[in-house]
Amino acid sequence: MGNRLLWSLILSSTMIAPWAQAAEKTAIQVMHQGDPGFVAAYGKVAERFEAANPDIDVQFIYAPHDAYNEKFSAAVMAKQLPDVMELDAPFLANYVWSGYLQPIKPLIDKDLLDDMTESNIAQGTYPIDKDLYAIGLTDSSVVLYGNKKYLEAIGARIPKSVDDAWTREEFESYLEKLSKLDGVKWPIDTFRGYGIKTEWITYAYGPILQSAGCDLIDRKVWKSEGTLDSDACVDALAMMQKWVKNGWVVPQSAGTNQFFAEGNPAALALGGHWVYAEAAATMKDNIVVMPLPKFGAKGASPDGTWIWAITKTSKHPDISGKFISFLLKDKEFRAYVASQSGYPGLKSFAAESPLYADGGPMAIAFEQASKTAVARPPHPAYPTITSAFMQAVDEVFNGGDAKEALTSAAEKIDQDIEDNDGYPPFGDEQ
Repeated sequence: MGNRLLWSLILSSTMIAPWAQAAEKTAIQVMHQGDPGFVAAYGKVAERFEAANPDIDVQFIYAPHDAYNEKFSAAVMAKQLPDVMELDAPFLANYVWSGYLQPIKPLIDKDLLDDMTESNIAQGTYPIDKDLYAIGLTDSSVVLYGNKKYLEAIGARIPKSVDDAWTREEFESYLEKLSKLDGVKWPIDTFRGYGIKTEWITYAYGPILQSAGCDLIDRKVWKSEGTLDSDACVDALAMMQKWVKNGWVVPQSAGTNQFFAEGNPAALALGGHWVYAEAAATMKDNIVVMPLPKFGAKGASPDGTWIWAITKTSKHPDISGKFISFLLKDKEFRAYVASQSGYPGLKSFAAESPLYADGGPMAIAFEQASKTAVARPPHPAYPTITSAFMQAVDEVFNGGDAKEALTSAAEKIDQDIEDNDGYPPFGDEQ
């Protein structure tokens, strides 16, 4: 009888133990976007993290890049926010103002915080309380890529530094010469193929307006009318419309890789840092990396990328911070990002990335970060700012009047700010 009881207890404990062990696991949800390569890389990081922390289960929620904000909004409405979320840096002010994120400094390893570049800190900082709400391994930039063969054929000057960038006059004269050069179908690919559902238009074209001497919004009084529809902005957008009308720009219907496509039909490319890896693989030594042109008295370039934050509703912020810290330090993940020409947001990652070191092929991109980078407006109205601007650019590229389009965009932006009572305390800090 005693033996039967003993075996009964042993069998019972054996049956219960797996369930009890499963119940002890703590799950965190991580919402992210990314192409298949990055999705696979995140999955491998999670496997390594779970192996090192067997009591934690990392559950991913994937959202397509073009529909990320819509999926996040749906999660907000359903009151089902993830613990960790990837977010596009210019939307940070809106998310913090709306109460979705919590300060991240107490939750991230200190050596990572000390390792952040100034631009990485800037893209993750909320301008009102100056606190850090997000961190990333990378930042970003846009450069002017050139086909050496075509540039030499027209006798173009090759800038060697940001200070030596082409002027507007030089740039447009080269576009015209390239349009007449045998073998060139389009003088420049501005990656219109990304469309208007991404951040591309505001991210890449906004600095052209800023270089020309204007902006999407007045960053002191947070009013768009009188700034976005100013003569300087209208002239800059009309200039870009001329490029399109002249047939100098790769049309949206042609896709996004005409610079490095077979036969190299586009001579130049206004492209993100991420373009380099694929372009260099096919073009080899024929690729030239140059700073963005100066369209006015000074140069301007974009920054800001997808970074990691912890939601205010997370039940496990400490574990969430532990996962983000693990991700940013993971050697295999960093190696993958470097292979994709990832733009360093951590000083240690910059040291591991010879592309961006002095003398490296993308050194000019890193130089822009300290000399010409202008963040997109860090304001809660940013979703409206970018949407209105992108619609205006798309309208103008399709033949619309630049002044009318930008005036309409400015009115939409200011109306949104007015509808939200100025998004206090924004406007009060001046």
